[in-house]
Amino acid sequence: MFLKGKTALVTGSTSGIGLGYARALAAEGAAVMINGFGDAAEIDSHVAQLRDSSGVGAIYCPADMTKPAEIRDMVAQCHAELGGPDILINNAGIQHVAPIDEFPEDKWDAILAIILSSTFHSTAAALPHMKAQSWGRIINTGSMHSLVASPYKSAYNAAKHGVAGLTKTVALEVATQGITANTICPGYVWTPLVEGQIPDTMKARGLTREQVINDVLLDKQPQKQFVSIEQVAALALFLCRDEAAAITGANLSVDGGWTAQ
Repeated sequence: MFLKGKTALVTGSTSGIGLGYARALAAEGAAVMINGFGDAAEIDSHVAQLRDSSGVGAIYCPADMTKPAEIRDMVAQCHAELGGPDILINNAGIQHVAPIDEFPEDKWDAILAIILSSTFHSTAAALPHMKAQSWGRIINTGSMHSLVASPYKSAYNAAKHGVAGLTKTVALEVATQGITANTICPGYVWTPLVEGQIPDTMKARGLTREQVINDVLLDKQPQKQFVSIEQVAALALFLCRDEAAAITGANLSVDGGWTAQ
């Protein structure tokens, strides 16, 4: 358990990729704070499982990722109750699919706030502890849409490209302080976020559910299968190891070959 003595904060981690990160980190001994929305009993169950897995501690914070003050308070609560954060994984995200000239302004604002701005606020709040310890790992969940674009996802593409650029800047600023910052760029992973965008894509493109899955979601993924949550989490774990100390400012694709094209 190589993360004993470390604390991780994972945003957007009550389901999907974020929960996968939290489980992988706890299994290696890290204390974990999870964040997000969902059924209270289900979240309590996740926290109990994480606590049992890590053998140290796990807590939940319902901070709203559109509210900077709540993000700062979340980082402070993590430090007060668990220590750290030594590892910060910015994973919170939402999606909306529509042509740009029909894209709702409130959806644009929310997507940019939750994906991009929250990454700035949490990173800014977490860095002082990492600098004091001369050790830290910042891992941001990007997407193949951090590197290439798809139609009808203007806000998501813009936000994920922004995350990739922000990660590079942070990596350069802390390069001599024992802290790394990287972006993991998954292809399509079967999560509630991906499943939830299917109806909008059906409407935007006039397709059936099966056509969306096969002809849109997996069309550009040469392996023709979804990336697994466990595969994404395994890369995050590696980035936390000492052997990964020279990997920083990178956008690391886990996309079944999507961005090789």
